Amino acid sequence: MKVNLASSVALDKDVTIAVDSTGIKVSNRGEWIRKKWKVKRGFIKVHIAVDTKTKQILAIEVTKEDVGDGRMLRRLVNGSTNKAGLKGVVADGAYDSKSNFRMLADLGIDPLIRVRRNASFKSGGCMPRKFAIVQQLGNLDWRRERGYGYRWMAESAFSSLKRIFGEYICAVKWPNIVKELLLKASIYNLFMKMNLN
Repeated sequence: MKVNLASSVALDKDVTIAVDSTGIKVSNRGEWIRKKWKVKRGFIKVHIAVDTKTKQILAIEVTKEDVGDGRMLRRLVNGSTNKAGLKGVVADGAYDSKSNFRMLADLGIDPLIRVRRNASFKSGGCMPRKFAIVQQLGNLDWRRERGYGYRWMAESAFSSLKRIFGEYICAVKWPNIVKELLLKASIYNLFMKMNLN
């Protein structure tokens, strides 16, 4: 069965997305079994981009647990721009890299990514990141002024997904794992669409 996330999304212009990731357990067995029998089961990492106005998931990527958040930003942005006109990206410090700032600047997207506290004021060839460093490290109210608080939209989507569908997956094979998570995200979007109407 092919799952299309775009069919359940209400399209809009000038969208700001919040991106984040979370872990999903690969089985529903309890922690006692893992501890008692020393069973090492990994987890699946789910990366999402959520529209901050409608709370709908515009893009989802499923990876192994060792894939860093920052590496997935380009794929989330590309998946979101296919569905809506992207204006801004809100993300935490895991997405703070020169390549991510450059990519967003090249696409004309406003990056609202939290930079590290020990970030250097030297540009290192990336002026968009230097601008973000100057703006954030010199101003205590930058979160409120720029709307960094909208990052909670991604965390809210994860919370809803886990409350509705559980914190684990039933599928075993990788293609089915991806389809199961896409299906859950599509159903979540339908719920959000009903709330908009």
